[in-house]
This record gives sequence, C-alpha cells and structure tokens, in this order.
Amino acid sequence: MLLDRLPERAALSGLLEGARAGRSGVLVMRGEPGVGKTALLDWAVESAAGLQVARVAGVESEMELAFAALQQLCAPMLDKLEGLPDPQRAALGIAFGLNTGAAPDRFLVGLAALGLLSGEAGRQPLFCVVDDAQWLDRASALVLAFVARRLLAEPVALVFAAREPGEELRGLPELAVGGLGEGDARELLGSVPGGPLDEQVRDRIVAETRGNPLALLELPRSVPGLPGLPGLPGLPGLPGRIEESFRGRLEVLPAATQLLMLVAAAEPAGEPALVWRAAELLGIGAGAVAPAADAGLLTIGERVTFRHPLVRSAVYRAASPAERRAAHQALAGATDPRTDPDRRAWHRAQAAPGPDEEVASELERSAGRAQARGGLAAAAAFLERSAALTLNPARRAGRALAAAQATYQAGAFDATLRLLATAEAGPPDELQRARADLLRGQIAFASRRGSDAPPLLLKAAREFEPLDSRLARETYLDALTAATFAGRLALGGGMREVAEAALAAPPPQPTCGPDLLLDGLALLVTEGYPAGAPVLGRAVSAFRRTDLSTEEGLRWLWLACRAALIVWDYAGWDVLSGRQVRLASDAGALIALPFAFNTRAGLHLFAGEFAEAAAMAAQAESVIEATGSSITPYGALALPVFRGQEAQAAHLIQAATEDARRRGEGRALSYIGWAAAVLYNSLGRYEKALAAAQRASEDSPAVEFASWALVELIEAAVRSGVPERAAGALERLSGIARACGTDWALGAEARSRALVSGAEAAENLYREAIDRFGRTRLRVDLARARLLYGEWLRRQRRRRDARDQLGRAYQIFDSVGAAAFAERARIELRAAGAQARPPTIQTPETLTAQEALIARLAGEGASNPQIAAQLFISPATVAYHLRKVFTKLGISSRSQLAPALPARHGAAPPATPQG
Repeated sequence: MLLDRLPERAALSGLLEGARAGRSGVLVMRGEPGVGKTALLDWAVESAAGLQVARVAGVESEMELAFAALQQLCAPMLDKLEGLPDPQRAALGIAFGLNTGAAPDRFLVGLAALGLLSGEAGRQPLFCVVDDAQWLDRASALVLAFVARRLLAEPVALVFAAREPGEELRGLPELAVGGLGEGDARELLGSVPGGPLDEQVRDRIVAETRGNPLALLELPRSVPGLPGLPGLPGLPGLPGRIEESFRGRLEVLPAATQLLMLVAAAEPAGEPALVWRAAELLGIGAGAVAPAADAGLLTIGERVTFRHPLVRSAVYRAASPAERRAAHQALAGATDPRTDPDRRAWHRAQAAPGPDEEVASELERSAGRAQARGGLAAAAAFLERSAALTLNPARRAGRALAAAQATYQAGAFDATLRLLATAEAGPPDELQRARADLLRGQIAFASRRGSDAPPLLLKAAREFEPLDSRLARETYLDALTAATFAGRLALGGGMREVAEAALAAPPPQPTCGPDLLLDGLALLVTEGYPAGAPVLGRAVSAFRRTDLSTEEGLRWLWLACRAALIVWDYAGWDVLSGRQVRLASDAGALIALPFAFNTRAGLHLFAGEFAEAAAMAAQAESVIEATGSSITPYGALALPVFRGQEAQAAHLIQAATEDARRRGEGRALSYIGWAAAVLYNSLGRYEKALAAAQRASEDSPAVEFASWALVELIEAAVRSGVPERAAGALERLSGIARACGTDWALGAEARSRALVSGAEAAENLYREAIDRFGRTRLRVDLARARLLYGEWLRRQRRRRDARDQLGRAYQIFDSVGAAAFAERARIELRAAGAQARPPTIQTPETLTAQEALIARLAGEGASNPQIAAQLFISPATVAYHLRKVFTKLGISSRSQLAPALPARHGAAPPATPQG
C-alpha cells in the first residue's frame, strides 16, 4: 500500500514520461531508513510501462567487489559490448573480468557504461534503478555517477535511492523523501495487526516515528500492551529503534533459523546456493528458513531477500563475534576458490580471530586481481584488511602503504592519509617512510596544485637519495614541478631550494629525458637561461626522437611540452603536444587529457588557428566536466583574449585569479597576468597591459609565461610613454633569445628591440622579426610585427609603406578572428589614408563551444560514434547537438556543415588605399 506520496510520484512520473519522449532524467532520492524509498521505486517500476527496467541494489558489507553493482546492472546488455569503440570495450571487459589487460581508466569504464546504456535505450527507453546507493562498491558508484552526469539526449531515466548520498552523487538533482502526513500515518498505523491502540499511544507513535512507514509498521509489534514506546539506550535515532524491534522478533525464532539468517546476512551477494552450502556445513537443514519466512523477515528463493536492510543489520549485530566468525568460516568453505577466490579470501579474513599470515597473503593476491581490473578501492580494502591480519611489523607497514597507494590512485585522499598513519605506526623502514612522504606530497599536488606540495616532495626526494637514486631524481623533478606550479605563492621548498638540492644529488647513469628535464630546470632556476636553456633543448630533442611507452608518455610528455615552451621551441611544442593528445586519447587517460588539450589549444592560438584552439578548449572543458577535475582553463581563458572579447575574457580572468589564489597556484597567476597583458595591448589600453605584464614577468624563468610577459611589457611601456621601464625587460628578453636561438625567441626580441631603437636600426629589426616569424606558423606574432612596423612607418611619414604593412597585418588579424588587434590595424590604416574593408569572419555566435566542435567534426566526415568517443559523450547526445546546429545554421544535412561554418584559414581582401 502506497499512501499519498503525490510529490514523489509526480517527480518519478516526470522522469518516466521524459524517457518515453526521448529525454534523459536523473534523480537522487534521499531519506532515512524505512521512509519508503524502496516502495516508491517499486511503484515506479510498476508504472514503467513501455520501458525496459534494469535494477540493482547496494548491499551493506565491508567487502568491496570492484564493479560488482555495475556488472549486475549491465549484465543484460553485454550483448551490445561489441558495438563500443575498442578502448571502451576493452576497459569494460577488463573491469568485469571478461578479459585481461592493463588496469583501465575508470572514466573510460564510465564511457563504456554510458555507451551500453545509450545503445540499449536506442532499442527501447530504459529505466535504471539503483537502490541503497550508499552501499554501492566505490568503483560502481563512481562510474554510475559519471554516467548520470553525461546523460543528455538518451531515453534513459536513472534513479538512485540512498540514506545519505555519497560524495559521488553530490550535485545531481535530489528529492528528499520525508515521512507520511499525520492522516496517512494514522491510516497506516491502523493497518498493523494486533488490535486497536490506545489513542494516546497512537499519537505518540505517530509523533515519534515522524511518519516513517517502516517504523509505523514495526514499532507497535515491539510494545504490545505497553502505553508507550520502548527506551533503547545505545541505539539513538529511529533506525536504531526499528532495528531493535527486528531484534526482538529474531529472539523468538529457533536457534537454527537465527544461525541460517546470520549466514545469509554475512553473504552480501544474495546467492541461495552459496548460503545453503554454508548452512549444510553448519548442520542447518532446509526447514530452518520456514520460521523466518512466516515472520516476514527472510525469504530464500531465486535470491536471498531480507524484508529490509535493517533486518540484515539486526541479524548481524545481534550475533556474537564467535558466531559471526563461524558463519564467515562456513561461507569461505562453501565458496569455490577457483571461480570466486576474492569472495572466499574476504570471508576467510572475517573468520580469522587474529593475525594470520596465510589469510593476509591471500588477501594481498586478491588486491592484485582487483587492481588489475581497475578496482582501486577494492584493492585498498583487501590490502587494509591484509595489513590488519599481519603480525610482522615491516610487512604490515608495507601492506598498509600499498593500501594507501591504491586509495590515492582511486582519488580517496582522506582514506589515503588514514592508511599512511597506519603504515607509519608500523614502524616502517627508511624506504617505506620515504614512500609515505612521497604520497603525502603527491596528494597535496593532485588535490590542489598548490603551495603545500613542494616541501613534502622535497623531503621525500632527500630521503630517497641514499636508497634509490633513480626514484630520488624523479621525486626531485616532481618537487620542482610542484614548486613551479606554486610559483610566487610557495610556502616553503621554493624553486631555488628544490633546484639546489636536485643539483647536489648524485648524477644519473645513464642520462635520459627526465634527467635532462630535471637538470635543465634546476640550472634555469639557479643560474638562468644561459645555463638551463641548452640542457632543456636537449631534453626536448630527446623526447622528440624517443619512442615512449604509454606509461612513460603520460608521465613525462606534459613536462617535455613545458620545456619546449620555456626554450621557445614552437616545432618541439607542436610535435610533443600532438603526441601527448594522441597518447592520452588512445589510452583513455582522462586525467591527463585536459592538460594535453589545453597545451595544444595554446599552440593553435599562436598559429592563428582559433577554430582548432576552440575545439581543443571545448574538449578540455568536456573532460573537466566529466571528471570533476580542478584545473585552470588555460585554453578557454586565452581564446577570448586572442579574439579580443573583453567582457568574456575579463570574467574568466577574474574567476581564474580567485581560484588560483585559493589553491595557491602561483603559476596560474603568471599565465593570467600574461593573458591580461595581451588583451589590454590588443585593446590599446597600455597602462593596464603594463601593470599586468609587470606582475607576470617577475616570476622565475622556470615559469614560461614570465618570459612571454616580457614581450608584452616592452610594448606596453613604449606605448604608455615610459620606454625607460622597458630597458630591464629588454635586457632579460635578449639573454633569453640568445640562449634559445629559435626564430620564435629571436623574432620576439627583434620586434621588441625595434620599439626602443633609432630609425635605421628599428627598420632592420622589424624586417628581421617579420622574416623570422614568416619562417614559422606563428601568424599572430607575424601580424603583430607587421602592425608595429606599420605604425612606426606611419610615424615616419612613409604612408605608402605603412599601408602595405598595416594592410597585411589587418588581413591576418581579420582572417583569424583577432578582432581587437584587427581594430587597431584598421584605425592605423585609416590614419595612413586607407580604408579597411569590413570584417570577413562571420562566426555563428549562436553555436555553443561544444556545438561548434561537434559541427566541425561532423563536417569533416566523422560519424556520430566517432565524435562521441572523442568528446566522451554518447552518440545520442551527438545527434541531439547536431539537430540544434542544423536549426541554428538553417541547414538540413551534414554535407552543408562545412560551407556553413567559418573557414579555418580565411583570407581577408587587402585594404583599399585612399589617395
């Protein structure tokens, strides 16, 4: 009987109707035990006419069988597995134990699950029900939360029910399920067998249960003939009182029935055959279930089903420790070690009365299997229990440390710190202590990219020196990287301290790419560009010519890209960033992809390829949204800066500044300052550009944006009428250019030096800058050199020559979409006696970034599944966006997309001279 619940039923009906109409919907129902969440789910399932239903429920247990709930939910759909892209199919197969391979990225497993649900819903709308979500294994919870956030245009309704939703489900639409109203509560209470209650007792039960349906049905059973409710010391709150009511009903059952119920409560999978085999080992006959079934507490049919999870809790908690161990021992004996070794190991662990090395080793092997499937949380749970059963202090510390490493990789940083405390109480040996300190530093860097990571990593690197020189150098590189991220906001273990310690460490034998990165960065910090740039140049060359494994590429390529930027090596940046994107995409490494996409977006911006840059920024944002990462949106911020979109850029600059200060990421502040200087120089607001560039340029040379800011500072100072403020910046820039020796660096130096030089020298320098940039893909820098040269020519009263340079600058700016710089060139052209034609770029502003990216990929011939795999969405969502694109652009087929979108490399007509 389902009384009232009109708002809840309306919400569920809306989701079901949406799925029937082809729309996705997600809802998290939250409420205390017994409040009626499962009853509402049952009602929704009964109401899901025309929809196929997939249902799973979490089970309270300390054991985490990785992806168990997800596999149960997806089992009917596994015939669709072959239709998934290869990386997704492989990831899901490994996660489910269907095949072997490297541990899959959990986000790739999420994409595969999304693809399965989307494919199944394409056949018939789908209703997915996840009950008791608070007890899902963590791997399944993370994947299902990922799917919930990516559903958009699929005919899928996904409903979670939980007592208190875990952090994985935060931010999803919620519906609080409360108790029944007073009238409905009285009606339900009146349906309880046992005769009428005294009105005062009835009123008290209604008041104290707060309309909780299960409490209304169960508590009166525990107080026959009493004028009130039982006091239950030690069981605060309504769930405890309901559970105690169930315990009272258990006590009158036969001993064999109670023991059978304990076996069922100790086995979370709910497999009848396993429960009966264990019961047989304990001498329990088949008739023992009848009293429990007659009491409405337990049924054993196709599944083992308790009336409510609180019955399971009551049974397990009522048993003595010895009784629980006996039940788990029987379950271990009844579990096939060949087909289900992990479940058997866990039951053996629960049956162990004290330390047991044999069981601890078995758990350690289970952890290895879980980790191979990508079940990091499960691996950590096995290892933590293994450590608890280990008597040898060193081995116990090692297992606790391994558990901490697994929880760190799973992103559970608080649990990692707790396990580190266990490992450090071991006591650990010197190598284990160093690894623990390394983990603390990695947590600080991974969670915040902030200022507290460098000193922790520096401490670990020093500890590794006498123990493992290779690991020491890698940790020094991690520490130096963290110090450059902290930048000006470093709390301790700043760049110079880390760099000096790294240089004092024993040299490597032989030298490889990461060693060159470490030495080059350390020399750059301590001695400057003349010492550091050549070594970093060799590091870039080494990475360009070296074939890296996937693991090595994901570990080092992003740092190699940074080295290319520091030494102004555009070609190296191009090669390495392209390889980084391909490697991370092929591996499904969603954590690494935002960095790769942002790096690649910057490369396209400098080349004037704004459409490609927008595509990279959109893909970075897509992954960040999917993973919940906290990463400065470098690409998304720079795009409106280069386009001269002041309002949008200013908003992003302010938001990014606040975020960077909160996290202690000084490197981001340098980037933001450089970007602001570019924006204000393009707009002709030179005083503001000067202030922003001044702040950004003051950082260490290991922060690449500091040297980029020098270029903006020099232009802003000269145009602000304070050329003397450019002198120091020009001297630094000249030293950098000589050390790097690339056309990019030397072109920037020549263009900047021209601004402060006399007539003859200035002209030669402008021509040198144009020549050097002309040999590269740096179209924006080339156009800026022509703009400055044209402005100089006009002031020299060489109007014809000025019009030529300004027209060429305008042509580039206009063709790539750099509106603010184009306007500067247009104003100068008019002053030189020419009239620039109207802008030729007609960007469809109505398209969102993701719509524009999907439209461009579709226009290039990519299919919906290919686009979906690239953007980490479902094919149905791609189709949804394309329908919107067609409507906005006024077209009706994919063949019309390419002509309707702005060309990637247009060419504006030249300026028309006037007189």
